[in-house]
Amino acid sequence: MAKADSQAAVLFDLDGTLTNPFLGISNCIRHAMEKMGRLAPDDTTIRAHIGPPLQVTFRVLLDTDDEARIWEAVAHYRERYQSVGKFENELIPGIKEVLAHCVASGRFLSVATSKMEAYSKDIIAHFGLGGFFDAVHGSAPDGTNANKADLIRHIMASEPIEAANAVMIGDRLHDVAGGKANDVPTIGVLWGFGDRAELVAAGAVEIVGEPAELAAAIDAVLSPAAV
Repeated sequence: MAKADSQAAVLFDLDGTLTNPFLGISNCIRHAMEKMGRLAPDDTTIRAHIGPPLQVTFRVLLDTDDEARIWEAVAHYRERYQSVGKFENELIPGIKEVLAHCVASGRFLSVATSKMEAYSKDIIAHFGLGGFFDAVHGSAPDGTNANKADLIRHIMASEPIEAANAVMIGDRLHDVAGGKANDVPTIGVLWGFGDRAELVAAGAVEIVGEPAELAAAIDAVLSPAAV
């Protein structure tokens, strides 16, 4: 049964979708790896690991299943990120216009990110995006809701929205997989950290190359008869 007060909803990933966080994330990953006594990875390696939860990234970069070491690296990362790294970040040009279009269309907007929710709220406020969003959802310090499927399930249960009238926007396969796990279609964007092949293979319903194309793609998914 549909929620009585549900409305069309757009869920936005943060890193690589709303902002370009590469400088801050790469600096903090290097900081953490050096603290762990390991060589810092190069930019190409780091780019490939932006998107999944931090504990997944450090499991790979440290080549370990030792949970204590993984979470030690996460702590080193957060040590720098919370004070400096989260603001070594750039707003994607044109994204405010997309958000304004969604608001003007009467849609419910939520951030849906694997990043810690507290950091995400700071970043949204820093870039003056708070007025566009009805909600900001991210992960907890212990990793709860870092998995996109869990996160989107949590959002669907917490907010006045339903899968049949929602769309996820993201740049990585994890966004698409999280949406599919909750019957929410995903529009992939190519200005982030994933490529077209990744998004196609994951099952994105649409892929756009520029922010200027995104509003129309959202309209097409949420109101296909009107486009």
